Amino acid sequence: MKNLFLILSLFTTSVFVSAQSSSDTFLADLMKQQPDKFANILANAADLRVQILYTKIDRDKKNRPKFTSYRFRVNADEYFYPASTIKLPASLLALEKLNQLHIKGLTRTTPMLSDSVYEGQIKQFQDPTNLENSGLPTVEHYIKKILLVSDNDAHNRLYEFMGQEAFNEMLKAKGFKNIRVTHRLQTSMTREQNKRSNPVCFSNNQSTEGKISTNCLYTQPMLVSTKDYKSPKPIGVGKGFMRRDSLINEPFDFTYRNNYPIETQQQILKTVLFPETVPRTQRFDLTEDDYAFVRKYMSMSPLESKSPKYPDADSAGTYDSYCKFLMFGDDKKPMPKTIRIFNKVGDAYGFLIDNAYIVDFEKGIEFMLTVTIYCNADGVFNDDKYDYDKVGYPFMANIGKAIYNYELGRKRKRKADLGRFKFVY
Repeated sequence: MKNLFLILSLFTTSVFVSAQSSSDTFLADLMKQQPDKFANILANAADLRVQILYTKIDRDKKNRPKFTSYRFRVNADEYFYPASTIKLPASLLALEKLNQLHIKGLTRTTPMLSDSVYEGQIKQFQDPTNLENSGLPTVEHYIKKILLVSDNDAHNRLYEFMGQEAFNEMLKAKGFKNIRVTHRLQTSMTREQNKRSNPVCFSNNQSTEGKISTNCLYTQPMLVSTKDYKSPKPIGVGKGFMRRDSLINEPFDFTYRNNYPIETQQQILKTVLFPETVPRTQRFDLTEDDYAFVRKYMSMSPLESKSPKYPDADSAGTYDSYCKFLMFGDDKKPMPKTIRIFNKVGDAYGFLIDNAYIVDFEKGIEFMLTVTIYCNADGVFNDDKYDYDKVGYPFMANIGKAIYNYELGRKRKRKADLGRFKFVY
């Protein structure tokens, strides 16, 4: 019986094997059809470090997806800084860790209190943006802030909960070997500081004296990475960088920075959206409720969120398409109500990335699109002179629309049942 189960499992998995495109000229040809939007991109693709991975989705009679991927300059060896896109695997691993602790009463809504015991660490006992949990920090609320507005501190707290070594090794164990996670975000911590995580306590009680309660459902001491995570080869990008007020005329060093290639990004996105299509060893240990929670907040507009609550654009705050670079990155107008984008973006050091699954419920359209572009014409880092508005956002919007319009015109044998991805926001 066990052998029969194994055979059936292998057969089921094989139904979902992605098909490789017969030609990698598809995306280039598509862009050539709109020279007003893409001529500069095509002429300077190498300097702009453009990489595009588009995956077409077709359904069989049982609504099972078949994937066909098309690539433009996708190359795991051409470095781009992944910025906030690394926050999606951080969120998934944090949920998985909670589930695998198997502690009664410990959930993603249990208050997570962070202490400090090493230089550079910052305590976190409160989160006033959590209007549903008495102003206390929780894994769930951190993930909401990550998926809604790409909050850096929220990511750093999940990084600390995982610990640097576990973060890397758990992803490697799933077969995602090209990911490298070495540091918190938007902090100036040393490599040694980033190897050490804040102690945490998950408790329903908080001391009024500003100390972590001894009544913890789960206590985790400071974790220290025993491994040195860095690129096997030196990575230098650009021609210079600012150090305080001085220009250093040498490439900026990314050797010890995070790494998260395009194909790996889309594969992890696929595990969230279509977990049944990837090998069991690659899946995250999430409940159905976890999956629904992540999908909902990946696709939610910040303006739809009740906790945390975000100001609108008129208050110099968020807007409908905030953190939705593909299709809408150059426009702050309301998005069409029939379109939802399940994604995670990143932007830092002139690199712009979006890893997305785009759905139009009315038209029956669905596709995955993962894109990066380097927006730093002067080649100097940390000078705050990046070309996001002039080059990056228009390109992201244009390539998203080009793929959407192609999807709009192509024939499908069967219309997809997209009920799994419909939510009440």
